[in-house]
Amino acid sequence: MSPITLYTWQTPNGIKASITLEELGLQYKVESIDISTNVQKEDWFLKINPNGRIPALLDGGQRVFESGAIMLYLTDKYDQDRKISYAPGTPEYVEQLSWLMFQMGGIGPMQGQANHFRLYASARSDYGIKRYMDETKRLYSVLESRLKESPYLAGDKYTIADIASYSWLRNVPVSLEIDLSQWPAVHKWVGEIEKREAVKRGADVPKSSATPEQKAERYRNARARIDAMTNSDKH
Repeated sequence: MSPITLYTWQTPNGIKASITLEELGLQYKVESIDISTNVQKEDWFLKINPNGRIPALLDGGQRVFESGAIMLYLTDKYDQDRKISYAPGTPEYVEQLSWLMFQMGGIGPMQGQANHFRLYASARSDYGIKRYMDETKRLYSVLESRLKESPYLAGDKYTIADIASYSWLRNVPVSLEIDLSQWPAVHKWVGEIEKREAVKRGADVPKSSATPEQKAERYRNARARIDAMTNSDKH
């Protein structure tokens, strides 16, 4: 029996961990954490991740939380062949780390706020929508500048740096109606990554019964709900 248990839900951060596990060919058990029920705030889960967020991982007696930390832990420990990572101490490893942190500190928080204001907020804020959509697109332009000069973010090889940002960009044409063809190198990069079998498997963890059409309809309904609201910004 595998000592690895992944506590997760099908979110951008969640699938970062499951795609990494799938790419490494590791056996793992999945514990579905339905974040809409707030189970991630229960005491038992807080012992695994004190921040009460998914994903979290147990590897035997070792807990790991925060998606970037999970990716680094798994590759540092299990990716001895450097299939999806560079060796610590190399210049490429530092580049990989830099782009991983770019996602953790930039794309994740900014696009997360764009998702909130455009899809999930309880009050409409045109200012919030514009601010975070604009910043998300600016960050995509940073990816574009890198991918124009390099096939992958850390260098010539697909790594966890690519998995991290891809996991956030893959759904934006459907969720936020962002046309990735505005950034040709990014668009090509996303298309190449989504063809990988390990990516397809990892992106469906935990397995969802909803079809792509049903998911698209949910996003349309979420945007329509926001659009029907009166702008709450005070000028």
